[in-house]
Amino acid sequence: MKYDYIIIGGGSAGCVLANRLSEDTNNKVLLIEAGGGDKNPLFSMPAGFAKMTKGLGSWGWHTVPQKHLNNRVLRFTQAKVIGGGSSINAQVYTRGSRYDYDEWEETYGVKGWAYKDVLPYFKKAEKNQRFVNEYHDYKGPLGVSNPISPLPICEAFFQAGQELSIPFNPDFNGEKQDGLGYYQLTQLNARRSSTSVAYLRPAQSRPNLTVMLNTLTLRIIVEDNRATGVEIAAKSGSSKQLVRAEREVILSAGAFGSPKMLMLSGIGPAGHLEQLGINVILNLEGVGNNLQDHLDLFAIAECTGDHTYDPYLKPHYAAWAGLQYLLLKKGPVASSLFETGGFWYLDKNARSPDVQFHLGLGSGIEAGVEQMKNSGVTLNSAFLRPRSRGTLRLADSDPLTAPLIDPNYWADPYDREMSIRGLNQVREILSQDALKPFIKAIHLPGPQVKTEQELFAYACANAKTDHHPVGTCRMGINGDSQAVVDENLKVFGIDRLRITDSSVIPRVPSSNTNAPTIMLAEKAADLILGGR
Repeated sequence: MKYDYIIIGGGSAGCVLANRLSEDTNNKVLLIEAGGGDKNPLFSMPAGFAKMTKGLGSWGWHTVPQKHLNNRVLRFTQAKVIGGGSSINAQVYTRGSRYDYDEWEETYGVKGWAYKDVLPYFKKAEKNQRFVNEYHDYKGPLGVSNPISPLPICEAFFQAGQELSIPFNPDFNGEKQDGLGYYQLTQLNARRSSTSVAYLRPAQSRPNLTVMLNTLTLRIIVEDNRATGVEIAAKSGSSKQLVRAEREVILSAGAFGSPKMLMLSGIGPAGHLEQLGINVILNLEGVGNNLQDHLDLFAIAECTGDHTYDPYLKPHYAAWAGLQYLLLKKGPVASSLFETGGFWYLDKNARSPDVQFHLGLGSGIEAGVEQMKNSGVTLNSAFLRPRSRGTLRLADSDPLTAPLIDPNYWADPYDREMSIRGLNQVREILSQDALKPFIKAIHLPGPQVKTEQELFAYACANAKTDHHPVGTCRMGINGDSQAVVDENLKVFGIDRLRITDSSVIPRVPSSNTNAPTIMLAEKAADLILGGR
């Protein structure tokens, strides 16, 4: 079989590319996805996110023991379904700070990635239901809408912030990030708007687009330093076959999957590959390095009454919620459960907000997080610009084996200091007068947790990932020993091989990472179709 473009990975970026590249009927495009389809109703229901963190549509991977977190092993809900992270995330639509993108260009020398260059691609993707201005548009495929069923506790949360001089912000993706408010969400008509739904489904009837689900890519075929195709297999790893690419192989398997695929194909740190008996095609030291992620510390409080969605865990309430959603497209099922939050400062001299909050309308929403006996509310905090860097490595040469994920959280003591400041800020917000009618007591961490050592012990036992891994195949200039791709996302040293996903991001954005990944794929499509 032969195609013009082969896209490895049908995630947030891969679905965008499949649509954009197949718009030209002269392009024969193949999209390969290891996971299955997204027909299960839980993928389309906004509140289905809670089930995703418990395993649905996930590889079920974990980190290696984190030595700076008392050897804690953290669960990573890495997507294994068409649409990737956009099919299983909390649908929070945030882009980060304009300074994030300016720093990509200034620090790493990659021209064309400053804020002024990427803003048009954020807008190109958007079908925004509220805004149309210099920051937003409504003509794109990706549904971006407002929370449908906010609860009164959300407004009290905003007031609590204002009691601490944290302003209300109606648009975190506009002029400024600063403040608390409602997140815009990747939803349309009370349904999740993943890239599978927004980009891939409208394109699937095109005769020049082929989508293979439940198909493993075993390796990229490289001949004379040129990517010429891929070796694929059914889910079990049997029935291998070769597929040829006439123009490009595009790797879009994510911050873990893309470096894994490169290394399985003999492209990466030579010493590591040789240890595993993998034939080295190209010694590219940066592959799998520079891993960054947002570590999350949270507080959970017991409510004075049924002020959140916890009661709907009971069967009779759950039945009513399902009926309400089916008939009215409202209620708990229409909520992403984390649709309120904001951005503020841990370091008052930071160039833009350096902490992000997510208000969870319940307790025990995510896997591994404690649930209150009575109704509870969760407030998450994440330090946004970590200095620690980790790695992604292979455990062995078997494509079916989970990789060794080491975010190396808190390797830099500054990250620990800022994270614990964030936890204290969360407790302060939850203690404000505006929330007293709604909150009875903060139970996790309880009032007995006061000292730096006690807070550290709590953090080690309860910290979780925000699922924002980036950077493992980062952009850079020729001569940068840690760069894997250039500013056009082409892999150094291998012709006709490009990477388009969060792995190329050199420094993690100060926000959730799904919107930046979709932007990146929109820009990449223009680079590819423009012959760059």
